[in-house]
Amino acid sequence: MAYDETTAARVRRILASRRDVQETPLMGGLCFMVAGSMCCSVSGKGGLLVRVDPGDFEEVLTEPHVKPMRMGRRTMRGFVRVESEGYRADPALERWVRRGVAVAMARSRTSPPGGKRKRRSPSKTLGGDTSAG
Repeated sequence: MAYDETTAARVRRILASRRDVQETPLMGGLCFMVAGSMCCSVSGKGGLLVRVDPGDFEEVLTEPHVKPMRMGRRTMRGFVRVESEGYRADPALERWVRRGVAVAMARSRTSPPGGKRKRRSPSKTLGGDTSAG
């Protein structure tokens, strides 16, 4: 399913004054990155995915037209899915996008230079010997 082009255009208008926005196709949707972090995505499954502070996740879920974002069996505590009824009016969409931008900006300020977080190295190597030749 393709993402909603009309909603994508509305999000673009909201973010138009920023110089740090990138659009990236992602999992059938269109992801909007701000300062190197995802702030929201117009979902190919319908609705808008919005980055939220994980500490506010439970409270945000009490808002109308909001559901947890799920990937398979996993609930992504840093994102919610907002149904189209929740952003039909422009002020509502702007409020959701700005919320995502605020969290993305906070995240980018805490990320190391280059925007990539350091991955944990595995405690054991597979296959035993890791020495060269």
